[in-house]
Amino acid sequence: MTAPIPAPRTGPLAWLAPYLERGPLGALLLGMSSGFPYAMIGATLTTRLAQDGIDKKSVTAFSLAFLVYNIKFLWAPVVDRLRLPLLRRIGQRRSWLFLSAVLVMGAVAFLGAVDPTAHLGTVAVAAVLVGVAGATFDIVIDAYRIETLRPDQLGVGSGMSQYGWRIGSVSAGALALLLAGGAGGWMLAYLACTAFALPAVVAGLWLGEPARHRDPIPQRALSAMVDAVVAPLREFFRRRGAFLVLAFVLLHKIGDTLGQLTLRLLLDDLGFSNEEIATYDVGFGFVAYLVGIFIGGILYARLGMKRSVLLALCLMAISNLSFAGLALIGHSNAGLAAAICFENVASGIGGVVVVAYLSALCNLSFTATQFALLSAAASIVGRLLTGTTAGAMIQGMGYVNFYVLTFVIALPGVALFGWMIRRGLIDSAIAEADVRAAADQSA
Repeated sequence: MTAPIPAPRTGPLAWLAPYLERGPLGALLLGMSSGFPYAMIGATLTTRLAQDGIDKKSVTAFSLAFLVYNIKFLWAPVVDRLRLPLLRRIGQRRSWLFLSAVLVMGAVAFLGAVDPTAHLGTVAVAAVLVGVAGATFDIVIDAYRIETLRPDQLGVGSGMSQYGWRIGSVSAGALALLLAGGAGGWMLAYLACTAFALPAVVAGLWLGEPARHRDPIPQRALSAMVDAVVAPLREFFRRRGAFLVLAFVLLHKIGDTLGQLTLRLLLDDLGFSNEEIATYDVGFGFVAYLVGIFIGGILYARLGMKRSVLLALCLMAISNLSFAGLALIGHSNAGLAAAICFENVASGIGGVVVVAYLSALCNLSFTATQFALLSAAASIVGRLLTGTTAGAMIQGMGYVNFYVLTFVIALPGVALFGWMIRRGLIDSAIAEADVRAAADQSA
């Protein structure tokens, strides 16, 4: 049963009220825990291996541990279906939330305990274990967040989750670096960082089992195994407009991904120093992204799901033209600051409202599986094209034409979403009646 939507508050600080409700604050805690395992096998592990004198080829090979996050949809049906024997009394979502938190803490502690100079292969195994545990944690956290938030909270909740993710990943990485230089070394650093799994546990204890969660119809033996994989797909593709929605999910981030993942090549060729990149791309960009997240939550609440997503798609497409402008004018700190800030604000807005839209597409009987599939599909095409063709396109046509092309590539996704709004396909592809109602009320 869905909780009633409270009457809107009035007053000068009314805009802040949605961020202080239980659901969005819980999403903030969940995001903090979701972000920290990613940091433990990312920059933190790279720094540790480099300081221990491991060769660069071996260090970069550890990035393969991130592939686990891209295939997490393979075991998401287990999280949706399998009831944990000793924990089932506390609910399907909370039992998996608490178990995956313990698994993440154990895997991170194990990674910190292994000496790379003596057992590099064991470190690789430990990194993969952190990836598997962290990806499982992500599956559960995404499902728990979606089912905990009311339909009208999806935008603000997605924004708070992304705030939390940034806080968790950055804070865990910083804490590890600070503690690694002390007497306890990297072992103590990693052990201390396991505490970042606890905010999600606190959220689970505070919010309880999601009232909106709905168990799938139970099956037995082999039919249950097959149904766990097939049922979420079958349910999704039976909806009116489902294939067009999937086409949009695959298309909408191609231009944005191509632009973002090639930016450092542009900055290097324009002669920007490491200090300038750190100041503008990292520093200004980080603040601008947080601002974009905040704006995205407000736009979702004020404009509704459909119009806020359409606006975000337009802004993300236009932001690639700012890189074309930077490539045209050359080395300019003012130009770099403007381009970075505009792109990150647009990405922050898009990150909130598009994630909220993907969340809205999930059937509450298959939340974990469907969101894992949709989130993977949203990035796979852009990453594939970037890795296989982007460098050759830049060499062949130059940066200005390349970024203009990324703008053009983004337009079909914008046009398709606008067309789906006009045809009513956005609403018909949403499984849950209360989510559809919330979208209609705000549109």
